[in-house]
Amino acid sequence: MDGFLYLYVFLLAAFTGYEIIGRVPVILHTPLMSGSNFVHGIVLVGAMVVLGHADTTAEKVIGFLAVLMGAGNAAGGYVVTERMLEMFKPSNKDGGA
Repeated sequence: MDGFLYLYVFLLAAFTGYEIIGRVPVILHTPLMSGSNFVHGIVLVGAMVVLGHADTTAEKVIGFLAVLMGAGNAAGGYVVTERMLEMFKPSNKDGGA
């Protein structure tokens, strides 16, 4: 029964997240996602905790993949944030130093 409960919570979270993000205006989507990079860090910490409690080889492989993807997601979020902030910096058009 616990498996069905976990599946229900996962599906509810996925549907709710999709509905919330789907209603965000396009102009606010990138700043909103860049501002939520801390969530990616929390996911990464959770994946590391799960990997630390893994017993079987399959659990270790899945935990390692979760850590790898979580780290990539967090790093990618910061790269997107940096690129977005670069767009708002004034450009130097005078050609001098």
